[in-house]
Amino acid sequence: MDRSDQNRLTEGSVPRKMLLFALPIFLSNLFQQLYNAVDSLIVGNFIGSSALAAVGSSGSLILLLIGFINGVSLGAGVLIARFFGAGDEKNLERAVHTTVALGLVSGVVLTVVGVLLTPQILRWIGTPADVIENSILYFRVYFLGSSAVVLYNMGASILQSVGDSRSPMKYLIFSSVVNVVLDLLFVAVFHWGIASAALATIISQAVSAFLAFRKLTLTRHSYRVCWRRVRFDGDMFRQVITLGVPSGVQSSVISLANVIVQANINAFGSSAMAGCGAYSKVEGFAFLPVTCFALALSTFVSQNIGAKRYDRVREGMRFGLLCSPLLAEGIGLIIFALAPVLISAFNSEPEVLAFGVADARTVALFYCLLAFSHCCAGILRGMGRPIVPMTIMLSVWCVLRITYITITVRLIPDIHVVYWAYPITWSISSLLFLLCLRRLHFPAMEEEHTL
Repeated sequence: MDRSDQNRLTEGSVPRKMLLFALPIFLSNLFQQLYNAVDSLIVGNFIGSSALAAVGSSGSLILLLIGFINGVSLGAGVLIARFFGAGDEKNLERAVHTTVALGLVSGVVLTVVGVLLTPQILRWIGTPADVIENSILYFRVYFLGSSAVVLYNMGASILQSVGDSRSPMKYLIFSSVVNVVLDLLFVAVFHWGIASAALATIISQAVSAFLAFRKLTLTRHSYRVCWRRVRFDGDMFRQVITLGVPSGVQSSVISLANVIVQANINAFGSSAMAGCGAYSKVEGFAFLPVTCFALALSTFVSQNIGAKRYDRVREGMRFGLLCSPLLAEGIGLIIFALAPVLISAFNSEPEVLAFGVADARTVALFYCLLAFSHCCAGILRGMGRPIVPMTIMLSVWCVLRITYITITVRLIPDIHVVYWAYPITWSISSLLFLLCLRRLHFPAMEEEHTL
């Protein structure tokens, strides 16, 4: 059987196809999260809590700067999946090469912006004086290699959009092993300091980007990348932007809100930064079923709309919206119970541990709401309606979250107020998404969607 037929999500058992597609995404995200956590584990144990605070605060800022580009790649993925499902090879080829061109340009822009603006952004979010020097060094080294991060994400998005979630999984597993080895070598053996942890990360990302594009340039299928054809196709670029910009804005504004949350955490000192940073690494593992099912739903819905298999769209929606929240909540219960053990793996200082455990035990029981919101957003993106999730998440996860924290922290100067920002806004967004799903008129989907 042709491998491209095996990749199609438009035939076969819906649960089986979705699980076989989502599982490699889950494992990919797992290993990506592992080598993010390895930075913190090794830095926290071999350099100290100040360096751990610098790395721990990195997540929100990095997502702020690369979130828009990754969101646009999601939009490009929806377009590619639609053409792949419809068997439209000409437009599929144009979409793939436009996406690669966008990745190349975006990587250069991100490198320049990240290196130049890092000190200003870190000061803006109130990074403490005892942490800021390490933070600037870590971020600048990281962003020097950000082109590799962008290109891997673009390459993985193309492969996943045509139903190949196994190849990105293999590449991330290999690069994760590279990252662990280099982290131990640079930090624990050579004692090169915090910058070497960032260097290990970008080297491993470059390896995964190389492997992804090696696959795309060697394949014989219609999504093959030919470097001579990489250019911006005007009409295709417009469609990528139309679908991708709302997802990019959504990702960026959520990251902006999280940066502001981080700024409020910073105000409680470096121990709070280290503790909450350690929890954020643990939390990243809990979000894996959320992100893998959201992406799987987006690709599944888009391919089946392209193939006009609207019955499968409905069945896939029901399956994803059931599985992801259940998995996320199960993981949340485990984190709630094991929080002291998990946080102490990063740093066992009593004050750091107390902040991290309190954060975990406030938020973990509400993971099902986060999963539901993300899956709904993935469904709507796959339908070609990215404005709806962007609007909900912009208004709730950004505006409302920032407003809540800005007002409440001044009235109640307690870090628990910051922790509760997430469960509250997840609850509201879940209610709004539920109302949106109930208002969907599926017969309207039976008309051909033009992008």
